[in-house]
Amino acid sequence: MSIEKVNQAKAEIASTSAYKTITEFFDADSFCEIDAFAKSGDSFAEVVAGFGTVEGMPVYAFAQNSDICGGAMSKAQAAKLKKLYGLALKTGAPIVGFYDSVGGRVAQSSELLAGCGEVLNSAASLSGVVPQVSVILGTCLGTNALNAVSADVVIMSEKAQLSLDITGKNADAEYNAAKGNAAVVAKDSAEAIEMAKELMTFLPSNNLILAPQSFDEAPASDGCGCIVSKTVDGSNKFKLFDSFGANAKTRLARLGGQVVAIVNTFGKELDCASASKVAKFVRFCDAFSIPVITFANCNGFESLSSAAKLASAYAEATTIKISVVTGKAVGSAYIALAGTGANADVVYALPNAIISPVNVEAAAFIMAPETMKVAVNEQTAAAEKFAEENLSAFNAAQNGYVDGIVEETELRQTLINAVDMLSGKRVPTLSKKHSTI
Repeated sequence: MSIEKVNQAKAEIASTSAYKTITEFFDADSFCEIDAFAKSGDSFAEVVAGFGTVEGMPVYAFAQNSDICGGAMSKAQAAKLKKLYGLALKTGAPIVGFYDSVGGRVAQSSELLAGCGEVLNSAASLSGVVPQVSVILGTCLGTNALNAVSADVVIMSEKAQLSLDITGKNADAEYNAAKGNAAVVAKDSAEAIEMAKELMTFLPSNNLILAPQSFDEAPASDGCGCIVSKTVDGSNKFKLFDSFGANAKTRLARLGGQVVAIVNTFGKELDCASASKVAKFVRFCDAFSIPVITFANCNGFESLSSAAKLASAYAEATTIKISVVTGKAVGSAYIALAGTGANADVVYALPNAIISPVNVEAAAFIMAPETMKVAVNEQTAAAEKFAEENLSAFNAAQNGYVDGIVEETELRQTLINAVDMLSGKRVPTLSKKHSTI
């Protein structure tokens, strides 16, 4: 091929929406394309793929090219993706996929199925080794949807057409966020790309190195009164799964410049969605050694099976685990979220925290029935008074179930010190393939 034809081909590819997406994602002039001239039938392959840097960090990425045959999956596209996954595995760098495809080239039949299977297998092999992020910018159906949702984090544009589904239904961004498939919803493609870039600054390149650090910032003065905002650095938080599982919040944030995972509960029972969300988040953070800080204020669980998953995720995680009891930690919630018996490294409590084996009214009836011999409308107040006197954080600390009682104003520095102290944590594990919970 003459240089004129090469330049003509480059210009043709560079004019497509996928090429513009991927160059917008990477730092200026850092994108290097892989298999740029690979053919799929009479046209170029339906995906742009390559590597570059995001905020100076190496990242692999691909963008399905809806300008070429609707971005349909083909054996040529599958081959490019398989090569990209292989390079990410060899070099230990994250991989980000931008999805916009009408489906697959069905006429390729078994060759298409084999290619799709190889892509799914490549993604599965990378799981827990390097972070994987999917960004849904347009249609994403069938096997494309299966591959996209297997990533660690899914970012979805509200403008996506037909969106994310494996059955062919019109499952939009709001639906997928409510189901826990999409971790983040952006208003349009530009915001989705920016969110993907921001997320890269919170994630390590692979499971053998730490997430990138930044300068220590004072907590933000956002006026919300939230203990998390008063504790972590600045306003630099990345929200995940806000539309799924309303009784717990999950965040990536920085504490003293170091990336940490935040789990925050609000005094209610954790429903199935909330417990499942937290379990998934903890497993993801554990895979990449991101310290997990849990702010526990929880009255228990609504679902036994999801409670078991959450308890298993915490118990099995070997990353740094620090818990702060901010309100009531009752029964199984204390055990799963804050108990040293369930493998928390350090447990702190605010002075007004309550730690009880059952809800405080039941505890009062069982442990001190005479105090509950009052009018029915006075029993709640009587139970609260009993809890303050007998189920306090101080009582738990006296028995060794809380490592320290910390004023809210001292909590930030206490947590920074604890993360630093635990930075050399090493935990040998039993030889096994994986847990079954």
